[in-house]
Amino acid sequence: MPRRDDLKKVLIIGSGPIVIGQACEFDYSGTQACKALRKLGYEILLVNSNPATIMTDPGMADTTYIEPLTVEALTEIIRKERPDALLPNLGGQTGLNLSTALAKAGVLDEYGVRVIGVNLDAIERGEDRQTFKDTMTRLGIETPRSAIANSLEEARREIREIGFPVVIRPAYTMGGTGGGFAYNMDEFEALVSRGLSASMVGQVLVEESVLGWEELELEVVRDAKGRKITVCFIENVDAMGVHTGDSYCTAPMLTISPELQDRLQRYSYAIVDAIEVIGGTNVQFAHDPKTGRVVVIEINPRTSRSSALASKATGFPIALVSSMLAAGQTLDEIPYWRDGTLEKYTPSGDYVVVKFARWAFEKFKGVEDRLGTQMRAVGEVMSIGKNYKEALQKAIRSLEIGRSGLGFARDFHARPLPELLEMMAEPTSERQFILYEALRKGADIEALYRLTHIKPWFLNQMKELVDLEEQILEHRGQLPPDDLLARAKKDGFADKYLAALLGVTETAVRQRRIALGVMEAWEPVPVSGVEDAAYYYSTYNAPDRVPVSSGRKILVLGGGPNRIGQGIEFDYCCVHTAFALRDAGYESIMVNCNPETVSTDYDTSNKLYFEPLTVEDVLSIYEKEKPEGVVVQFGGQTPLNIAAQLEAAGVRILGTSPETIDLAEDRQRFAALMRKLGIPQPESGMASTLDEALAVAERIGYPLMVRPSYVLGGRAMEIVHDEEMLREYLRKAVDVSPERPVLIDRYLRNAIEAEADAIADGTDAFVPAVMEHIELAGVHSGDSACVIPPVTIPARHVATIEEYTRKIAVSMKVVGLLNVQYAIADDTVYILEANPRASRTVPLVSKVCDISMARLATQAMLGTKIADMGLEKKPLPHFGVKEAVFPFYMFPEVDPVLGPEMRSTGEVLGMADSYGLAFFKAQEAALSPLPLEGTVLFTIADHDKESALEAARRFSALGFTILATEGTRAFLTGNGVSALTVKKMHEGRPNLVDALTNGEIHLVVNTPAGKKSAYDDSYIRKAAIRHRVPYITTVAGALAAAVGIEACRAGRSGVRSLQEYHADLSS
Repeated sequence: MPRRDDLKKVLIIGSGPIVIGQACEFDYSGTQACKALRKLGYEILLVNSNPATIMTDPGMADTTYIEPLTVEALTEIIRKERPDALLPNLGGQTGLNLSTALAKAGVLDEYGVRVIGVNLDAIERGEDRQTFKDTMTRLGIETPRSAIANSLEEARREIREIGFPVVIRPAYTMGGTGGGFAYNMDEFEALVSRGLSASMVGQVLVEESVLGWEELELEVVRDAKGRKITVCFIENVDAMGVHTGDSYCTAPMLTISPELQDRLQRYSYAIVDAIEVIGGTNVQFAHDPKTGRVVVIEINPRTSRSSALASKATGFPIALVSSMLAAGQTLDEIPYWRDGTLEKYTPSGDYVVVKFARWAFEKFKGVEDRLGTQMRAVGEVMSIGKNYKEALQKAIRSLEIGRSGLGFARDFHARPLPELLEMMAEPTSERQFILYEALRKGADIEALYRLTHIKPWFLNQMKELVDLEEQILEHRGQLPPDDLLARAKKDGFADKYLAALLGVTETAVRQRRIALGVMEAWEPVPVSGVEDAAYYYSTYNAPDRVPVSSGRKILVLGGGPNRIGQGIEFDYCCVHTAFALRDAGYESIMVNCNPETVSTDYDTSNKLYFEPLTVEDVLSIYEKEKPEGVVVQFGGQTPLNIAAQLEAAGVRILGTSPETIDLAEDRQRFAALMRKLGIPQPESGMASTLDEALAVAERIGYPLMVRPSYVLGGRAMEIVHDEEMLREYLRKAVDVSPERPVLIDRYLRNAIEAEADAIADGTDAFVPAVMEHIELAGVHSGDSACVIPPVTIPARHVATIEEYTRKIAVSMKVVGLLNVQYAIADDTVYILEANPRASRTVPLVSKVCDISMARLATQAMLGTKIADMGLEKKPLPHFGVKEAVFPFYMFPEVDPVLGPEMRSTGEVLGMADSYGLAFFKAQEAALSPLPLEGTVLFTIADHDKESALEAARRFSALGFTILATEGTRAFLTGNGVSALTVKKMHEGRPNLVDALTNGEIHLVVNTPAGKKSAYDDSYIRKAAIRHRVPYITTVAGALAAAVGIEACRAGRSGVRSLQEYHADLSS
């Protein structure tokens, strides 16, 4: 079947902001879809709210809308653009749910939009728990004993039949949102209530527990002729009970018999035939190894996190092929490198892939490190090795958690075996590292299997690594015998880890193995569905099979796993670097280990090495490829952490030098430079001991901003109000950065924060925009809402910021990108910090201002001068507001208060002709829509009351009922703002939690009372999250909300595409 000619314009809905359970894998799949469908001649209409994505670049689709992903916004876009078709299964759960909602609202029928790729009945058969169960029963495929409940009362009735323990699975959600295990009635009622709230349709599945069974996944693809292929068989090493996004897994299946794999494939094919999906589907099974019973857990009739992993694990681009199939092509028309066309495809890699998750529990005070059916990971790595041990060890060193091997993590090796066994009773992010030490202490494999449900084969593989490590430790203080070193490298031991075990330098280990001829070799992973493409992985277990070219080439180091503080924005920059290098005639070579990203797509760069970002791995590639230089400033902190070692080993770093990067991080040298340039800085100091810190505090005075050096995302940054807090901070800070001093600054209370990004060539710099933070100083820049252009900063201060930014760029000889953060207090602009690298704001500025910053910065690195780039600062006729998105709903025990340590997982952009409307749209896009009428709860800390008055007056003038706690009410009424009283929780019933529960409050404005308060007020914020009531924890945020509501009520202008906004800039 050739492509469909009855379609001209295809609508693709993105997945929105990065959240736990739905990350940048959907930028990867959406970008692939745009490429595939445009190549087939279709016009692409793309809608997404996430500005940090490659898919929302104006050149990726023909028409791009950065708008809230709501039925109202999509209806308006469809009415205006009149697409012929909607491809619903590439935007994750968000895209799928929104497509269903548009159909149910009659929008698709009204405007003649056909759904391609998966029909809407199929979505219901896959996503609606009862319909899915009925379909499986008809097919004769077993599901766990279960019952559907649409209310807590129904759920209580069903639990009597099923019995404890049970799993609660909300319908139409992703990442296990709102679900979990219940072992008693209290847990059950809490989980059901949360699950009903999380579900788009208010429905949960109450399901028998299959805890401890094997969890197995298949990625299958079906075309319009009913042909089916299995792209990948995935074995989760962690058993049922740990969400697949948190579980570490392998491809292919390493311990599953061919007979069972055949059975799972038969079931999967029957399911996708019944569901009638065209394209990719993920099918998850549970298998009881004791009885042989197999049950299907769920299916995802869409691209998913697992399909991104399967794509990268096998070289089969599922989203690309799914898009081609949705457009009418069939598998027998798509090329396959091995057997001609894709209907003959079978998984065939002679290698092992390991996926390992990355968590951020340290970012959330009070959260318990425990893994269950609700996903907690914020990112993941994928590694490829010739055997399981090599792949596992590569995965560990890819994680960037300060560990280059499995042993000696934290203090686990010092703990007795009974304590280690107790620590493994429930799954945690540390379980594999604890297992390693338990095996070192002689733990029995069968006992560990009974405790963890991790199969003996995997435990034996780990035991063999432990035994080899013990032999290596016998040679501490010197290099080991040659045969032992060679064995260690074949089993995946990193140079850095071996150096730590032996007490020698990493350089000594590297030089010795090279002298022995023990060097990394490379093998290809051929790409299916396209002609003549591959990417590459290293191994110490095979000869080198990868040729190199003699052309001009440059190496780009990616950002590694997603984490809070370093997300998709840095991948965006790396991708644009690869594009710019290719356009300039260079061969671009990408190194990265994150399977979710566009940078690890097979055709983003000329050559992709799917490798850890360590000195060992990068140097090996550098020696092989011999590029003209390496780009380190676009991948966030990851490449910067190894830049100095690479340079010391003879690597040429392109752009800003590691010496300049170090200057920006060295507080004393940087402060000296600022004094020389005449740029004001808050008083500051550095301290390596408690006494030094106390002396600095006495000189500067409290409050202080304290943080470790050399971190991203405000890691372990705190506002310290007194000596007691400073002593407590220093006690904790030792673990954060033992080799680096603590940085101490005077905290500028009530200051306005701003930042500027610049492109520099070493002698000149261009500043495209200044961005104003909406929250005041003290909230991490990654968590603060912000606006371009500034709204309240006077023009003279904006000019000062631009001047200072240019001065800093030139004096530091920055070549590439520079981000500088400022605070404005007492009519003075202070510099807070300068980062001579890509920042989170690059994609945001690029899209609002129509300037491809990463591409231009790459050109500067290649020698183009700013003066020759034709750059011109244009006045902005529109506003862009960025809002951060937080995972607090996934962490109900955490106080959702904003501070100097970053905790957001993603961001959205609201664009409009007025600041107020742009802010309102950003809140909508962040899934926290502001009410246009109703009741606002004000409960304000004493030190914020004066500044909160203006916001309360505005809400009152808009006709909102003001509800306030006693102290706030007395203050408001004393200042002429009418307010009703509501009790705090400790003051009796009915109280504000009752009002929230009953839906009587539509917006919460609550600034935290802080540690000096007699009562903890975090319950107010937690209750707002639990009941899905929008909440604001800063006075500046409350004022912005009032402005936004007022602007929206005055009337919303029609939707406009990004291309239309950009056209206004050039007219």
